[in-house]
Amino acid sequence: MSKQSALNKQLKIFLNYFLGPILFIWLSFSIYQQVSDQKNLEESWMMIQSSFSGPRSLKLLTVFILVFINYALEAAKWRMIQASIQKVSFWKAFKAVLSGHAVAFNSINRIGDTAGRVLFLDEGNRLKGIALSFVGSMSLIIVHLVFGLLGMIYMRFNILDATHHVEGLSKFWMNGLMSLMTVGLSIFVLLFFRLSWLIRLLEKMPFVAKYRFVVENMESLQWQFLTKVLFFSAVRYVLIVLQYVLLFEVFDVKLDFFDSAALVMVMFLVLTIVPSITLAELGLRGNISIQLFGMLSMNTLGIVATAAGIWIMNLIIPAIIGGFFLLGVRFFNRTIKE
Repeated sequence: MSKQSALNKQLKIFLNYFLGPILFIWLSFSIYQQVSDQKNLEESWMMIQSSFSGPRSLKLLTVFILVFINYALEAAKWRMIQASIQKVSFWKAFKAVLSGHAVAFNSINRIGDTAGRVLFLDEGNRLKGIALSFVGSMSLIIVHLVFGLLGMIYMRFNILDATHHVEGLSKFWMNGLMSLMTVGLSIFVLLFFRLSWLIRLLEKMPFVAKYRFVVENMESLQWQFLTKVLFFSAVRYVLIVLQYVLLFEVFDVKLDFFDSAALVMVMFLVLTIVPSITLAELGLRGNISIQLFGMLSMNTLGIVATAAGIWIMNLIIPAIIGGFFLLGVRFFNRTIKE
């Protein structure tokens, strides 16, 4: 064996058997540190604990079950998207989604999610997997923009008035923002359903043309398939909105169903647009929640407890589970031979 080959083998052994545990320790420490630093978390956690008993416990259990249904739907979607390059079992896709979620925790707007997922694909398919994952990301953005726009329209005409308003956001600026979003959404939807146009345009760039094999699978995606991807993303979105509505009832935040659903959609829109790191997102969620839901309810602690509950159940717990799955990842799938 040559010296270079021996070095490559040692590097691969390190990546396969040591990088996973290192990632797990780093993620665990980051989660612990950030959770312990969150404001109002202790009061919110006490309120969450009290809801485990009594008549509202069934609603809390429903919210918790929806967490796993949500990630199962995302796993099914990701598995379907990657099927053109590699068949992946549902269980492997589920582990990939949770591991990607764990890796995304310290990245801005979850851009590390895709990198964590493709570790569960074969070595030769990972670059193609990253490109195909772009389809799923586009579908999520479209869904957030569509529902966010609907939420803004509802809020503009059914909630905002002389006594209910968001600080720094007048009806004039809201009208302008909705118009701008409508134009942007139309362009985004057109590009989504005409991915082949976009790819052919990008291929005129020398750098992209050199790596055409990475994106070639995206050119063959038909509108029926893309519609199915959008459907999966939309169902997941609706389930998360339902989680919020149920938790508001658990924590005695008295809001009309349509009012609360619309404001949740607006909050998700802000979280999509504003750059943030998932670990630091609770503070942002809490502030946005108080601004929006505080227009209709004086139960500030219940609003913060709802934001904290969703954050813990939808983000923290899955990230911890995903960290454990990373322990078993082999970063190089091929057997290293002498």
